[in-house]
Amino acid sequence: MNQATQRRSASPIRLTMVNAPGEGLDGAWWPRTPSIARELPQLIDALRASLGQIVDLNVNWSSANAVPDLDMLTRRGIGALPGWKDRPQRVMCVTGETAKAKLLVVPCHTTPALAVMVLRHAAGLPVDSKHYDSARYLAAFDIVEAARTVCAQQAT
Repeated sequence: MNQATQRRSASPIRLTMVNAPGEGLDGAWWPRTPSIARELPQLIDALRASLGQIVDLNVNWSSANAVPDLDMLTRRGIGALPGWKDRPQRVMCVTGETAKAKLLVVPCHTTPALAVMVLRHAAGLPVDSKHYDSARYLAAFDIVEAARTVCAQQAT
């Protein structure tokens, strides 16, 4: 086992997906480093079972318009940037031989509490009801809705 493979197996991929990808936002991916290119092989391996052999990958952002974390947008629940709820989110479209998936890419420096909420919400996974009124749950909802808007605009 080479060093890169050992590193990947020691740090499992942080990915959530809906059961049947192809309709709007299909899930979210939370890379561990700012260099997503280094983590793409692991993401592609994880998506192969759902999408088939990956044939194309497209992103809707550049490093110039990126934020280091989603918490920066909300300042942990308090609107930090005017219009942050309408800000386009990072969406990656992954096309396989048998299906296509659109994933919200959560910036690596996002706090675990917010990132986990975003991952769960993006894939339609349940969240304990005690979190429904929390700032992070509400922020995750807004972030995922903004990503769904991006996906809808890409479809037209």
